[in-house]
Amino acid sequence: MRLWLLPFGRIRALVMALAAVLVLAGCQTPPPTLPAAEPRPAAECRWPIGDQAPQGLVRAAVEALEAEGFLIRHTELALGLVSAERTRILPGYGSRHDDWESRGVFGGFGVGGGRGGVRSGVMIGFGGVGSLTRDATQLERVSLLAGGEEVRVSRDIQVIDWRGELADARSASTADFCQWLRGALESGGVR
Repeated sequence: MRLWLLPFGRIRALVMALAAVLVLAGCQTPPPTLPAAEPRPAAECRWPIGDQAPQGLVRAAVEALEAEGFLIRHTELALGLVSAERTRILPGYGSRHDDWESRGVFGGFGVGGGRGGVRSGVMIGFGGVGSLTRDATQLERVSLLAGGEEVRVSRDIQVIDWRGELADARSASTADFCQWLRGALESGGVR
């Protein structure tokens, strides 16, 4: 079939169908790299178990994390797993990223009636309630797995803004945190 013999409408439909196939084919390609923790976990977040029993490590981890204000979410002694989290309010975090407070004057006018006559009123406000309701929340999660031949620790931090939207998320498996946790587990004490 020769294209110049087809009516213009059919050529356009054929071109649109070909473009749709190409666009959909592009959706089927895999990403060039798989997602990875950024920044990468520190080498100090993995260490050999040694002569310690995984159950003892789990108990020591629960004690150390609770002493630091973490809430234990899950433990599994058979697997050597502990999951914990803690939250804290970040005052003023929202005002750095939101322009809600800089929108200026808001106001209103109302008229109402009742048995006694007509009532009216005017309201003028500047800004809003500000940081009283616009603070963000930081959520810090820690997981410890003491299984096989080694102990592995992962930690991440998320910041959720006052609207409930994720504002920041990152891996926080730092050398300082993992060294502190390892020291607490090996000494059996807390800071």
